[in-house]
Amino acid sequence: MTFPYRLLLLCSLVSAVGIIPILPNLKSANAAVPGCPTPALSRFQRHKVARGETLESIAQRYNLMPATIINMNPGLRNGSIPVGSELQIPPYNGIVVEVPRGKTWRQVAAQFKIRADTLFEVNGCQQDPKIVFVPWVNGAPNRPVSASPASANEQASSGAPISGYPLPQATNVALAYGWQINPINGEVFFHSGIDLLAAVGTPVEAIAPGTVVFANDQGSYGKLVIINHSGGLQSRYAQLDSIKVTVGQQVNKGDEVGTVGTTGQPTSKQPHLHFEMRTSSDLGWVAKDPKSYLKQ
Repeated sequence: MTFPYRLLLLCSLVSAVGIIPILPNLKSANAAVPGCPTPALSRFQRHKVARGETLESIAQRYNLMPATIINMNPGLRNGSIPVGSELQIPPYNGIVVEVPRGKTWRQVAAQFKIRADTLFEVNGCQQDPKIVFVPWVNGAPNRPVSASPASANEQASSGAPISGYPLPQATNVALAYGWQINPINGEVFFHSGIDLLAAVGTPVEAIAPGTVVFANDQGSYGKLVIINHSGGLQSRYAQLDSIKVTVGQQVNKGDEVGTVGTTGQPTSKQPHLHFEMRTSSDLGWVAKDPKSYLKQ
């Protein structure tokens, strides 16, 4: 590691029924952000060990690796699993890390070789968390967690299940999807969508039928509309000037959801629509390259 970090896995309390491991100082990390998945740290469960249960059977029940449960419950390192003891059960395999002083969660993502947008979603889209849950696969925290496992419907189809265009006509791309250099501050960052140049006030249209699940201001997104579609897909329309829909509203392809604006923290000085496509997974809504879904 190039900088020190702490795994918050070693604090525990002793009760009459045995060791009850706890994760300290998580209140500040549990705040949910509207329109984002519940933070992983808010989804921990407690499991009371019953007679006859083993570490392996408990791990299988929660679809976790035994090593994950041991890491979250250091009292198990001596090999015992007392009946009646309570275990901390995370929502999926991973570790809890305190962001080092003077560092950012983005640097934690880079250190563990996990996509920045995935870590952002897993931790509830918090802007400056002090503690983060870092998911991993196959037992290795330095294995990259990129795209989520494809659903059965996606695997069965070689093309995008839905397609459309969020503006009245095709336009130029100001900033593409993926790792980019921020034209304003020169920093390298993961751009989870695509910026489509358009004049302020240009109508923004839903690319497919769906349900509006968010329609409000949201941090760097500015004025944001999120639509959930069939097949575990979601579209996002950000940095709008105005919002024309409400939460719970059913929209059809081509319906106006807002107008192009410059709210939030745009990555370009030219007016544009920030558009995203995401797929549902156990790690939250994972960003996909919108190019596969854009078609007039």
